[in-house]
Amino acid sequence: MNPFVTPSVLGRAMRLQRPDRPTFQRELRLRNMSLVVTLALRNLFQDRLRFIASLTGIVFSVVLVMVQTGLYFGFSGMITTMIDHTSTDLWIVSSGANYFEDLSLLNTGMRDRLLNIEGVSKVVPGVVGFSGWRLPDGAMTSVIVVGTDLTAGGLSPWNVVEGTAQSLATPRTVVIDRSYYDRLGVSGVGATAEIRGQPVTVGAVTDGIRSFMTTPYVFSDLREARAYIGFPESFTSHFLVRLKPEADIERTRRNILSNNTGIQALTPDQFREKSRSFWLFQTGAGAALAASALLGVIVGTVIVAQTLYSSTKDHLYEFATLRAMGASNSYIYQVIVCQALVNAIIGFAIAALIGIAVVNLTAKSALQVVITPSLIMELFVLTILMCIVSAFTAIFRVVRVDPVIVLTR
Repeated sequence: MNPFVTPSVLGRAMRLQRPDRPTFQRELRLRNMSLVVTLALRNLFQDRLRFIASLTGIVFSVVLVMVQTGLYFGFSGMITTMIDHTSTDLWIVSSGANYFEDLSLLNTGMRDRLLNIEGVSKVVPGVVGFSGWRLPDGAMTSVIVVGTDLTAGGLSPWNVVEGTAQSLATPRTVVIDRSYYDRLGVSGVGATAEIRGQPVTVGAVTDGIRSFMTTPYVFSDLREARAYIGFPESFTSHFLVRLKPEADIERTRRNILSNNTGIQALTPDQFREKSRSFWLFQTGAGAALAASALLGVIVGTVIVAQTLYSSTKDHLYEFATLRAMGASNSYIYQVIVCQALVNAIIGFAIAALIGIAVVNLTAKSALQVVITPSLIMELFVLTILMCIVSAFTAIFRVVRVDPVIVLTR
């Protein structure tokens, strides 16, 4: 033996000649995957017009689903915005009321009966109703007047950016949202207008309090709100019931219902659910949004399926050659699925950028598109599934190709 060749050197040489089997298999898999990706990319990018058409279909589909779902979330949040920002344990409304703005007439004498029920700590009346706002040029527009008694703990405007909510204590003062400046013909604190023929002054301005019906909210003192709406002094729209710390909310709710007729006693969660159920399902608005989203998925799937099928059909000879060389069906499937995944990733990235732009554009609009991080992830998964399903049309075509066509060419 050569004295310079030690056992350790010989061992390393043998390991180099016969690599470790798991390592070798792993390197082989990586090499095969690299070839799969290379072949998939070349198939996609060879015909760029077809690739762009495929991406257009995916982007259109994802953006449509994203915007429709974002509108659903934005619409759902706007439906319950007043309920979400009201501090109360129970809402008392008439039996026919389905949402916050719905016409609800309750006799103010009910307040004393509610206070006598065990567990009730405070009962605060409030009114809400439609009225007419006169613009500087004499035209009229509809507004939703929200009457509140801040001293008693009623619904208070939030996100106040100019003035203070306490300005409602000043006679003939209202609070509006700045997103409705153009609609109401005002420009900020101090502006004047008329509601139902009565002069009012803007005492404070909020940011982001928008109505899902696009009709502006106008906050006012409770007593004056009745005059703006045309409510008699003996009626109110709702009562906010706050309970004592030790009170059982469900037991108190049953006691209220048993001692009063023609009313609903709803927890905030129950009132939210009832409002959303009415507007999203009973009116058909939710069904329309869901149908549009489903249409987007179908359109995107069809376009991607057609593109992948055409691309695969144009490369049948190459796939037949691979099969003639001994490539397994699973290898062919990997190439086609990889093409679909590349389409999905690039298309979704473009659609996500468009979606973010839409969110920014609608941030201050009357109906905001809301896209959450969880929605982004769900839509990414949906895009992947949509493209993989589309890939099956191409796979069915390839598995039927006969490798013998290589010899006939």
